[in-house]
Amino acid sequence: MVKFNGSKKVIKLLEDFFDTVDQGVLVFKNGVNNYLYGNKENFHDNLMNLVRLENDADLIKKEVENLLYTRSLVPQFRGDLLKLLDDMDTILDTVKENLSQFDVEMPSIPVELNQDFNKLTELSVSAVESLLPTVRAFFRTPDTVRDQLHRVYFFEKETDKMALAIKKKVFHEMTNLNLSEKFHLRYFTLHIENVSDVAQKVADLLSIMAIKRTI
Repeated sequence: MVKFNGSKKVIKLLEDFFDTVDQGVLVFKNGVNNYLYGNKENFHDNLMNLVRLENDADLIKKEVENLLYTRSLVPQFRGDLLKLLDDMDTILDTVKENLSQFDVEMPSIPVELNQDFNKLTELSVSAVESLLPTVRAFFRTPDTVRDQLHRVYFFEKETDKMALAIKKKVFHEMTNLNLSEKFHLRYFTLHIENVSDVAQKVADLLSIMAIKRTI
């Protein structure tokens, strides 16, 4: 177990940070669904909520960083921990930016793709949801981390498969769309797919950190 020299405040802040990331991806998933089905007011609420959650996460991260330095906590581990928090914060940045792009560019997504885009979002978010309990486990039982990360990689691969299926459907089957519309749909497919890619990046870092903690 990672020791913080009795600093319950740091442990509480880390838990709050992970909870904030968890809430953020759930709001993102709900936001995409609301956009697809034309629930404009709820979509706007989702976007505003994501902005707030991202700001909250940034404040928590800064407070953790300040405590780690001013109290000289875990100096041998500090750099890795801050890198982990930065990369996890990127998850929130990514989902907020992606939902903002829906708001700004207002992509026209055919109704027949709604279910596909919802499935893509669920898979991509599942990669993050699988990551979070593993991150928490790292601070208690780092020797179990590598065995738990397989779910993150599974959902990242499933997200890639779903994204490819959508792009093939758009370019091969939807002959009623012009090329610019197809490019726009591919662009937003990549946006959603990228959430799982960021989760995979964190999983790679966490795997290395766990090795360091157990040798």
